[in-house]
Amino acid sequence: MRTIYFEAVDRLGKQNWDETMKVSQIMRTPVVVVQENTSLETAARLMLEHDLRGIPVVNELGKLCGFLSVSDFMAKDKSFVFARFHAPQLFGEWIPADGIESLYEEARTKTVGEIMSRSVVKVTEDDSIEDVIELLLYRELNRIPVVRDDIPVGIIARYDLLKLVVDRKLMKVTQEDD
Repeated sequence: MRTIYFEAVDRLGKQNWDETMKVSQIMRTPVVVVQENTSLETAARLMLEHDLRGIPVVNELGKLCGFLSVSDFMAKDKSFVFARFHAPQLFGEWIPADGIESLYEEARTKTVGEIMSRSVVKVTEDDSIEDVIELLLYRELNRIPVVRDDIPVGIIARYDLLKLVVDRKLMKVTQEDD
């Protein structure tokens, strides 16, 4: 996958456009969001219905306050303080020896705000695609919310960068360079 990004960066460097390509040109809209007080069950259902791997979380004012990803529903390896021992956690709880079924059942009553990532990398519609590519690569992200005044207006994912590879303008520039 990294090859696609480096090819996209290379092509962006060769472009003859007067302006740098902006996030607004390839972001997906409208963006589906959930509120932080939404139940995990409702959020999971929404993500499944819209085939989403991640979803921006907004507060009561509609401003971005977090991000919920498919990985937030998976067990995570956590270590104990001052110990070398690691054990899996699910929804912030240690997984019991008798299984995870009970934790998934309890999760239905938890809210998005309880497990979402609060530290969210975001971009604006006017940010350059080069900046987005760097964020995706170096922060190892899969998607980034696009905001206007901290209100989500779109989303850009690694998948969207494929548009750069097949875009006719970029293809034309590459053919002229050959």
